[in-house]
Amino acid sequence: MYFAPLVAAAICLALLLVLVRSNALPKDLPNDRSLHSAPVSRSGGLAMICAIALTGPLFFYGVGTWLSLAAVLALVSFVDDWRGLPALPRLTAHLLAALALVYYMMPDLPLPLAALLVLVIVWSTNLYNFMDGADGLAGGMTLIGFGVYAVAGWTADATLAWFSASVSATAAAFLLLNFHPARIFMGDVGSIPLGFLAAAMGVYGWYSAIWPAWFPLLTFSPFIVDATLTLGRRAARGERFWQAHREHYYQRLVRMGLGHRRTAVAEYVLMAAVGISALSLLRAPAFAQQLMLAVWVAIYLVLTAIVNKAWASHMADKRNDSA
Repeated sequence: MYFAPLVAAAICLALLLVLVRSNALPKDLPNDRSLHSAPVSRSGGLAMICAIALTGPLFFYGVGTWLSLAAVLALVSFVDDWRGLPALPRLTAHLLAALALVYYMMPDLPLPLAALLVLVIVWSTNLYNFMDGADGLAGGMTLIGFGVYAVAGWTADATLAWFSASVSATAAAFLLLNFHPARIFMGDVGSIPLGFLAAAMGVYGWYSAIWPAWFPLLTFSPFIVDATLTLGRRAARGERFWQAHREHYYQRLVRMGLGHRRTAVAEYVLMAAVGISALSLLRAPAFAQQLMLAVWVAIYLVLTAIVNKAWASHMADKRNDSA
């Protein structure tokens, strides 16, 4: 068990090097909705999922449900990366995976709560994919987010802790080739199963009384807040929010001149800050938890307001330049 993270990272890196050198993966071609200017191989998340799937059964007992459902989602997403699938079959797969997880792992939950958790898991599965659009971003969230899970589960559930550490380790290996300038992208085959695992393990930790319900939400809040606000804004305008676009907050930062590298570093600082806050609050009194959560709500309101204002100014300058 103790060697699992190293083994997972080694397998992931070896597979990534083979995939990059073989040049066999589909290419992510630049378009008006992307942030890169040259073709880059995608579906690199295949190496991460294979490493997790190979090390899981070798080192851990009790993660079979997570791995099986994540593997099914990876297969569906791999087909989507290569051939493209309509939204309906993709969302159906996400919904069935969430239903299966809640049914088999938490059969005693009241129906309304079970339905809510299914929706949360489906949303997490998709938002991870929405946020996988800049060099190093989704890999960094995986490294830090699952690392926080590992620390939180250290004394309560060894399997959860070391499995989380293994997922985090594969992200560290992936970032060696995905940090700017990225040589490979994660693709749906990586982002979809990782979003599912983030929610599945978060819900399991809550159900097993390892952490409170707010803990996984705060841990992954950099992705949750950006994706939820952006997609909500697009839906309110009547736009097809499920289609690719460049309106996420991290995309705006890149487009305003911060670039991939500095945007990733800024996001890493935010991810680390919320992770440290979440860990420090685990054993704190209820009033301290509520106070810190309120502080983070205020911080996000300020951060989004700053980016919104800067973006409005940026777009006004572009209109003036083109006039």
